[in-house]
Amino acid sequence: MEKVLEIKDLTVSFDGFKAVNSLNTSVRAGDIHFFIGPNGAGKTTLLDAICGRVRPASGGIFLKNGSDVTRLSEHQIVELGIGRKFQVPSVFNGITIYENMELAAEKKRSIYSTLFSKLTKEQVERISEVLNTIGLYEKRYRTPRALSHGEKQWLEIGMLLVQQPRIMLLDEPVAGMGRQETDKTGRLLKEISSQCSVVVVEHDMEFVRECADTVTVLHEGALLDEGSMEDVQKNPRVIEVYLGRGGE
Repeated sequence: MEKVLEIKDLTVSFDGFKAVNSLNTSVRAGDIHFFIGPNGAGKTTLLDAICGRVRPASGGIFLKNGSDVTRLSEHQIVELGIGRKFQVPSVFNGITIYENMELAAEKKRSIYSTLFSKLTKEQVERISEVLNTIGLYEKRYRTPRALSHGEKQWLEIGMLLVQQPRIMLLDEPVAGMGRQETDKTGRLLKEISSQCSVVVVEHDMEFVRECADTVTVLHEGALLDEGSMEDVQKNPRVIEVYLGRGGE
């Protein structure tokens, strides 16, 4: 499959400490690509670099069209189709689930304009489609306060999905979930991957085994191994620095 994102010689430093160290990897179209590794391996810093929250010391992150996102603002990166969901859900509890989706459907709209003007027919249809995909259509007129932890995570994923991204970045999407919600999240990501590439930072190794197309193992900011989960979990070095310690 074609590459939709390519990371070349990427280094991100903080006061001389290399959180990401000369990293080379890529994300393919329609892939569910997991980044795993010990705490401090550089996983979240990598996501921050992709979405423009931190600037690298050297190297580049390139989209299929040749754009180097390290030279763009966060807003420009979103406009190019890269969406980010953080570990803690950030939805608006004071408005309904449907209104949260309306706000997300048009990234440039304010809460005021969303509540007092109409979306296009296509946007309304897209919202309904995504609400069905994430399993919240029947609850669309409730506020997020009524949702479980997992449902709030799915709502935020839906708020990204309604924007029709090319790449979705998820930081520990199943943290705090029970097994049933985790399994449902896995099924949701597999469905989403038919529409966009999904990049995931995660510590739940069972979830990684069930969902990953590609796994990149990071250690001290550098690439330790990459491939299928079946392959990387056999690597003695990966076992030594990460999996052998229970995937902390």
